[in-house]
This record gives sequence, structure tokens and C-alpha cells, in this order.
Amino acid sequence: MTNADQLDQFSRVWLRNAFKAQDLAVLDQACDTKLGAGSRLDLSESISSVLGSRGPIANALKPLMKEAFPTRIVAFDKTPDHNWSVPWHQDRVIAVAERSDVQGCSNWSHKGNTWHCEPSIDVLEHMLFIRVHLDDDIDGNGAMQIALGSHKQGRVAASDAQHIAERHDIETCVGKRGDILVLKMLTLHRSPPAQSASTRRVLRIDYANKPLPSPLAWPEASQ
Repeated sequence: MTNADQLDQFSRVWLRNAFKAQDLAVLDQACDTKLGAGSRLDLSESISSVLGSRGPIANALKPLMKEAFPTRIVAFDKTPDHNWSVPWHQDRVIAVAERSDVQGCSNWSHKGNTWHCEPSIDVLEHMLFIRVHLDDDIDGNGAMQIALGSHKQGRVAASDAQHIAERHDIETCVGKRGDILVLKMLTLHRSPPAQSASTRRVLRIDYANKPLPSPLAWPEASQ
């Protein structure tokens, strides 16, 4: 089964040991701040060399999404001082350059100097999100869990998320430093609290390869 087939059937595919040491060092430096439940990162020149449309991630994504470019980067670090849990849900919010009243867009918010909204379902169906593991992610330190194949359910209401997720096989996303987990944007997932004292740094990056419906646009640094 190809990686593209795995992604379509199971909502996810693993790209193991995907980074060179120098690329991981760039990402370590970008995360050399006090992180918590979600710190938004700018696509600076340094991390653009790794995460941007000409970097190693976009190259690795080519069989899954041609001409992929990042639209949002969020860093997480679960520690004893910053621990949390998130119930079953879909991530349906995207970052955009400016707010514009476009049919099908809702739930507008302004976070970290960036506008966010929930777009129409056809936008989300053509997006991926990935998780870059900067530390080992193990069962016990709050590793994410996903409902395999759940992206095929389309838009799922928050009140139905757990019920629908439990109809699917559940996978705990155990990864090593340097692994990349690629997921369909509409995959149902949850995050249990960490039970150990280890750190668990993860970068979550949203990727697209198509423009948004005009006049909406991706953040300027995306492409």
C-alpha cells in the first residue's frame, strides 16, 4: 500500500526519521522559548528553509500533495507545568491574511495578530496537517490519538465527535524525534493529559496547495 493509499484509507501516514540533524537543529532553535498549549510561530527565514514550499517537508509531501505550502505553524510542549487534555474534535479553523465576509466562512477570530475562520468544507477536504516530533512522543506523555478513517465523515458536530470517533479504530500516535505524521485535515483526534514528567515538543503545520476563494487569501508568508 502506497503512502497516498494509507492517507486516504486511514486518515494518516507516517514519514519516519524524515529530518537531517541540521534541519532539526533549526526547528529546535525556533522553539527555544517558553511553549505551552499552543504558541504560534511566524514563518521566519530560518524555519522557512525547513517548513516552506521548497523545504524538506514539502518535498516529502509531494506524493501526497503537490506544490504544498504551509499556512499556519503552532508549537506545543506538554510538561508537568503545562499539561492539558482535549476531547475528540476536528480542527476546522484556518489562518487567513485578512477578514472578508465570504459565503461559507464563519467563526471569525483574531489570534496572534492573524485572522482565523472556519471555511467551507471543500477547502478543508483539500488540506493536510502534519505533526513534526521534536521529542519522542510515547503513550504516557500525552501522545495524540486519532480515529482512523474518520476524515471520510465530513464535518462532524462537536456534540457527535466522541460517538463517531468510537465507531473507528483508535490509534495512539507514538513517534520518535524527527518523525512526521501527516493527517487529513478533518481527522477526528484527541489529546489526553501527560502522565510522565518528560517534555513533548511538537510542531503542527497546516498545508494547502490551492488559493482560497477570492477575496480571501492565505497569510502573506505562506507562499
